[in-house]
Amino acid sequence: MTLVDINSLEPLADPLEQAKRAAAYMAVDQNVPKDAKFVGIGSGSTVVYAAERIGQLPNKDQFICIPTSFQSKQLIFDNDLKFGTIDQYLNVDITFDGADEVDSRLNCIKGGGACLFQEKLVASCSKKLVIIADYRKKSPRYLAENWRKGIPIEVVPIAWIKVKNDLINFGARSVQLRQGGTQKAGPVVTDNGNFIMDADFGVIDGDIKVLNDKIRGLVGVVETGLFVDMVEKAYFGNKDGSVTILFGENVEETI
Repeated sequence: MTLVDINSLEPLADPLEQAKRAAAYMAVDQNVPKDAKFVGIGSGSTVVYAAERIGQLPNKDQFICIPTSFQSKQLIFDNDLKFGTIDQYLNVDITFDGADEVDSRLNCIKGGGACLFQEKLVASCSKKLVIIADYRKKSPRYLAENWRKGIPIEVVPIAWIKVKNDLINFGARSVQLRQGGTQKAGPVVTDNGNFIMDADFGVIDGDIKVLNDKIRGLVGVVETGLFVDMVEKAYFGNKDGSVTILFGENVEETI
Protein backbone atom coordinates (compact mmCIF):
# COMPACT_ATOMS: atom_id res chain seq x y z
CA MET A 1 0.00 0.00 0.00
CA THR A 2 1.42 3.40 -1.01
CA LEU A 3 0.90 6.36 1.31
CA VAL A 4 -1.17 9.10 -0.31
CA ASP A 5 0.72 12.35 -0.96
CA ILE A 6 -1.15 15.04 0.98
CA ASN A 7 -0.32 17.62 -1.69
CA SER A 8 -2.22 15.55 -4.24
CA LEU A 9 -5.45 15.50 -2.22
CA GLU A 10 -8.42 17.64 -3.21
CA PRO A 11 -8.58 20.67 -0.86
CA LEU A 12 -11.43 20.56 1.61
CA ALA A 13 -14.16 23.17 1.16
CA ASP A 14 -13.88 24.39 4.75
CA PRO A 15 -10.48 26.10 5.40
CA LEU A 16 -10.64 25.11 9.06
CA GLU A 17 -11.06 21.45 8.17
CA GLN A 18 -8.20 21.80 5.71
CA ALA A 19 -6.01 23.14 8.53
CA LYS A 20 -6.97 20.24 10.78
CA ARG A 21 -6.20 17.68 8.10
CA ALA A 22 -2.81 19.25 7.33
CA ALA A 23 -1.78 19.13 11.00
CA ALA A 24 -3.03 15.57 11.50
CA TYR A 25 -1.42 14.15 8.38
CA MET A 26 1.94 15.76 9.12
CA ALA A 27 1.90 14.61 12.74
CA VAL A 28 1.18 11.01 11.73
CA ASP A 29 3.74 11.01 8.91
CA GLN A 30 6.50 12.34 11.16
CA ASN A 31 5.85 10.41 14.35
CA VAL A 32 4.46 6.90 13.94
CA PRO A 33 7.41 4.56 14.60
CA LYS A 34 8.07 2.03 11.85
CA ASP A 35 8.15 -0.71 14.49
CA ALA A 36 5.12 0.54 16.44
CA LYS A 37 3.09 -2.14 18.19
CA PHE A 38 0.44 -0.01 19.93
CA VAL A 39 -0.91 3.40 18.86
CA GLY A 40 -3.35 5.47 20.90
CA ILE A 41 -6.22 7.18 19.06
CA GLY A 42 -7.54 10.26 20.83
CA SER A 43 -10.82 12.11 20.58
CA GLY A 44 -12.14 15.19 18.80
CA SER A 45 -12.63 16.63 15.33
CA THR A 46 -8.93 16.81 14.39
CA VAL A 47 -8.28 13.21 15.41
CA VAL A 48 -10.72 12.13 12.70
CA TYR A 49 -8.00 13.04 10.18
CA ALA A 50 -5.26 11.38 12.22
CA ALA A 51 -7.19 8.10 12.22
CA GLU A 52 -7.77 8.53 8.49
CA ARG A 53 -4.04 8.96 7.87
CA ILE A 54 -3.10 6.07 10.15
CA GLY A 55 -5.51 3.95 8.12
CA GLN A 56 -3.44 4.77 5.02
CA LEU A 57 -0.13 3.62 6.51
CA PRO A 58 1.41 0.64 4.74
CA ASN A 59 2.29 -0.99 8.09
CA LYS A 60 -1.12 -0.48 9.74
CA ASP A 61 -1.65 -4.23 10.13
CA GLN A 62 1.47 -4.44 12.28
CA PHE A 63 0.09 -2.46 15.24
CA ILE A 64 -2.97 -2.34 17.47
CA CYS A 65 -4.88 0.91 18.09
CA ILE A 66 -6.09 1.87 21.55
CA PRO A 67 -9.12 4.19 21.84
CA THR A 68 -9.71 6.97 24.37
CA SER A 69 -13.48 7.19 23.88
CA PHE A 70 -16.47 5.67 22.14
CA GLN A 71 -15.81 8.07 19.25
CA SER A 72 -12.22 6.93 18.78
CA LYS A 73 -13.28 3.29 19.01
CA GLN A 74 -15.54 3.94 16.03
CA LEU A 75 -12.71 5.72 14.18
CA ILE A 76 -10.55 2.63 14.60
CA PHE A 77 -13.23 0.42 13.08
CA ASP A 78 -14.11 2.92 10.33
CA ASN A 79 -10.49 3.04 9.15
CA ASP A 80 -9.99 -0.74 9.24
CA LEU A 81 -7.45 -0.61 12.05
CA LYS A 82 -6.74 -3.31 14.60
CA PHE A 83 -8.54 -2.70 17.90
CA GLY A 84 -7.39 -3.24 21.47
CA THR A 85 -8.09 -1.75 24.89
CA ILE A 86 -5.85 -0.09 27.44
CA ASP A 87 -6.52 -2.79 30.02
CA GLN A 88 -5.11 -5.31 27.53
CA TYR A 89 -2.09 -3.30 26.37
CA LEU A 90 -0.48 -0.88 28.80
CA ASN A 91 2.68 -0.01 26.85
CA VAL A 92 1.54 2.35 24.10
CA ASP A 93 4.23 3.57 21.70
CA ILE A 94 2.55 6.84 20.75
CA THR A 95 -0.82 8.54 21.13
CA PHE A 96 -2.33 11.21 18.88
CA ASP A 97 -4.93 13.42 20.51
CA GLY A 98 -6.59 16.81 20.20
CA ALA A 99 -6.80 19.66 22.71
CA ASP A 100 -8.99 22.62 23.56
CA GLU A 101 -5.93 24.78 24.22
CA VAL A 102 -2.15 24.35 24.37
CA ASP A 103 0.14 26.81 26.15
CA SER A 104 3.70 27.78 25.26
CA ARG A 105 5.09 24.98 27.48
CA LEU A 106 2.87 22.28 25.93
CA ASN A 107 0.50 22.05 28.88
CA CYS A 108 -3.07 21.48 27.70
CA ILE A 109 -6.70 21.93 28.57
CA LYS A 110 -8.67 18.92 27.33
CA GLY A 111 -12.14 17.62 27.98
CA GLY A 112 -14.36 19.81 25.83
CA GLY A 113 -15.67 16.55 24.39
CA ALA A 114 -16.03 14.98 27.86
CA CYS A 115 -13.43 12.23 27.21
CA LEU A 116 -10.70 13.54 29.50
CA PHE A 117 -10.33 10.58 31.88
CA GLN A 118 -9.76 7.94 29.22
CA GLU A 119 -7.60 10.38 27.24
CA LYS A 120 -5.36 10.92 30.26
CA LEU A 121 -5.30 7.21 31.06
CA VAL A 122 -4.05 6.28 27.59
CA ALA A 123 -1.64 9.25 27.55
CA SER A 124 -0.16 8.16 30.88
CA CYS A 125 0.57 4.73 29.38
CA SER A 126 2.18 6.20 26.24
CA LYS A 127 5.84 6.77 25.53
CA LYS A 128 4.89 9.85 23.49
CA LEU A 129 1.81 12.08 23.36
CA VAL A 130 1.46 14.23 20.23
CA ILE A 131 -1.25 16.87 20.08
CA ILE A 132 -2.90 17.88 16.81
CA ALA A 133 -5.15 20.92 16.49
CA ASP A 134 -5.93 23.99 14.44
CA TYR A 135 -4.46 27.46 14.98
CA ARG A 136 -7.31 28.54 17.30
CA LYS A 137 -6.10 26.13 20.00
CA LYS A 138 -2.61 27.64 20.30
CA SER A 139 -2.43 29.97 23.29
CA PRO A 140 -0.27 33.12 23.09
CA ARG A 141 1.29 32.06 26.38
CA TYR A 142 -0.94 30.79 29.20
CA LEU A 143 -3.83 28.35 29.45
CA ALA A 144 -7.35 29.82 29.43
CA GLU A 145 -6.34 32.83 27.36
CA ASN A 146 -8.35 31.47 24.41
CA TRP A 147 -10.37 28.67 26.04
CA ARG A 148 -12.76 30.54 28.34
CA LYS A 149 -15.20 27.73 29.16
CA GLY A 150 -13.30 26.60 32.24
CA ILE A 151 -11.28 23.56 33.21
CA PRO A 152 -13.25 20.36 32.53
CA ILE A 153 -13.41 18.15 35.60
CA GLU A 154 -14.92 14.65 35.70
CA VAL A 155 -16.77 13.97 38.95
CA VAL A 156 -18.76 11.16 40.55
CA PRO A 157 -22.43 12.23 40.21
CA ILE A 158 -23.30 12.05 43.89
CA ALA A 159 -20.40 14.38 44.74
CA TRP A 160 -20.92 17.19 42.24
CA ILE A 161 -22.45 19.73 44.66
CA LYS A 162 -19.66 19.12 47.22
CA VAL A 163 -17.01 19.47 44.51
CA LYS A 164 -18.61 22.66 43.20
CA ASN A 165 -18.46 24.23 46.67
CA ASP A 166 -14.86 23.10 47.14
CA LEU A 167 -13.82 24.64 43.83
CA ILE A 168 -15.45 27.97 44.64
CA ASN A 169 -13.85 27.98 48.08
CA PHE A 170 -10.39 27.81 46.62
CA GLY A 171 -10.77 30.38 43.92
CA ALA A 172 -12.94 29.32 40.99
CA ARG A 173 -14.80 32.31 39.56
CA SER A 174 -17.65 30.09 38.46
CA VAL A 175 -18.42 26.37 38.27
CA GLN A 176 -20.98 24.90 35.90
CA LEU A 177 -22.39 21.40 35.71
CA ARG A 178 -22.21 20.72 31.97
CA GLN A 179 -25.61 20.15 30.42
CA GLY A 180 -26.43 17.75 27.62
CA GLY A 181 -27.98 20.32 25.31
CA THR A 182 -31.11 20.29 23.19
CA GLN A 183 -31.10 16.54 22.57
CA LYS A 184 -30.64 15.47 26.21
CA ALA A 185 -32.44 16.61 29.33
CA GLY A 186 -30.02 16.93 32.22
CA PRO A 187 -26.24 16.83 32.51
CA VAL A 188 -23.62 15.32 30.20
CA VAL A 189 -22.78 11.76 31.23
CA THR A 190 -19.28 10.55 30.30
CA ASP A 191 -18.34 7.17 28.84
CA ASN A 192 -17.54 6.23 32.46
CA GLY A 193 -20.97 7.21 33.83
CA ASN A 194 -19.79 10.40 35.51
CA PHE A 195 -20.63 14.13 35.28
CA ILE A 196 -18.50 16.93 33.82
CA MET A 197 -18.05 20.26 35.59
CA ASP A 198 -16.38 23.30 34.04
CA ALA A 199 -14.50 25.48 36.53
CA ASP A 200 -13.35 28.94 35.48
CA PHE A 201 -10.17 30.04 37.26
CA GLY A 202 -9.38 32.77 34.74
CA VAL A 203 -6.05 32.83 32.91
CA ILE A 204 -3.78 30.23 34.52
CA ASP A 205 -0.53 32.16 34.88
CA GLY A 206 0.57 30.43 38.08
CA ASP A 207 1.80 26.91 38.79
CA ILE A 208 -0.48 24.65 36.74
CA LYS A 209 0.74 21.50 38.48
CA VAL A 210 -0.22 22.85 41.90
CA LEU A 211 -3.72 23.74 40.68
CA ASN A 212 -4.12 20.36 38.98
CA ASP A 213 -3.01 18.45 42.09
CA LYS A 214 -5.30 20.50 44.31
CA ILE A 215 -8.36 19.74 42.17
CA ARG A 216 -7.47 16.07 41.83
CA GLY A 217 -7.18 15.83 45.61
CA LEU A 218 -10.85 16.66 46.15
CA VAL A 219 -13.03 13.74 47.19
CA GLY A 220 -15.41 13.07 44.31
CA VAL A 221 -13.08 14.20 41.52
CA VAL A 222 -12.17 11.46 39.05
CA GLU A 223 -9.76 13.48 36.87
CA THR A 224 -9.10 16.97 35.52
CA GLY A 225 -8.71 18.24 31.98
CA LEU A 226 -5.32 19.77 32.79
CA PHE A 227 -2.56 17.80 31.03
CA VAL A 228 0.67 18.91 32.68
CA ASP A 229 4.12 17.89 31.39
CA MET A 230 2.65 15.08 29.27
CA VAL A 231 2.99 16.33 25.68
CA GLU A 232 6.10 15.88 23.54
CA LYS A 233 5.05 18.27 20.76
CA ALA A 234 1.98 19.80 19.17
CA TYR A 235 0.99 20.37 15.53
CA PHE A 236 -1.26 23.30 14.61
CA GLY A 237 -2.80 23.66 11.16
CA ASN A 238 -2.82 27.29 9.98
CA LYS A 239 -5.16 29.30 7.75
CA ASP A 240 -2.61 29.47 4.94
CA GLY A 241 -2.14 25.70 4.78
CA SER A 242 1.11 25.64 6.73
CA VAL A 243 1.62 23.69 9.97
CA THR A 244 3.31 25.05 13.09
CA ILE A 245 5.08 22.51 15.30
CA LEU A 246 5.51 23.53 18.95
CA PHE A 247 8.27 21.81 20.88
CA GLY A 248 7.77 23.69 24.17
CA GLU A 249 9.08 26.86 25.83
CA ASN A 250 8.08 28.85 22.74
CA VAL A 251 10.35 26.77 20.50
CA GLU A 252 8.48 26.22 17.26
CA GLU A 253 8.84 25.65 13.54
CA THR A 254 6.40 26.40 10.73
CA ILE A 255 6.38 24.22 7.63
